[in-house]
Amino acid sequence: MNMKTLEGDFTANDARIALVATRFNDFIVDPLVGGARDALVRHGVADEALTLVRVPGAWELPLIADRLAASGDYDGIVALGCVIRGGTPHFEYVAGECAKGLGQVSHQRSVPVAFGVLTTDSIEQAIERAGTKAGNKGAEAAMSLLEMISLLRRL
Repeated sequence: MNMKTLEGDFTANDARIALVATRFNDFIVDPLVGGARDALVRHGVADEALTLVRVPGAWELPLIADRLAASGDYDGIVALGCVIRGGTPHFEYVAGECAKGLGQVSHQRSVPVAFGVLTTDSIEQAIERAGTKAGNKGAEAAMSLLEMISLLRRL
């Protein structure tokens, strides 16, 4: 079977990328930022092509991601944050609207937005996903973004 297959790779090293990161839970988010930056630079993205934008919390990520996507200055955006479940429904509202909003930005602006927002039940789970047992989800989001930028260019 000679099916045509299109997929991205990690060679979009000329990409201009915005990292949008929350200040809330910065003890978790800062390692995510470091992981994303490291992954991108190791794959050839120039440090000068990266812009870090800080927002108060996960609720604010979609608005700023939308503004960055609309600017035309970026080939992609990595959204980084951490929402930890508490004893109230607050978690569901913030995590759900953040995810929905970032998805809408990507669809409406045709700019890939990688979801590097941890949504965990505990601080321990968040720590595991920010560079310990479960790897660094910031680095994983950055790699996903590079692949999407490459794929969009091939389409």
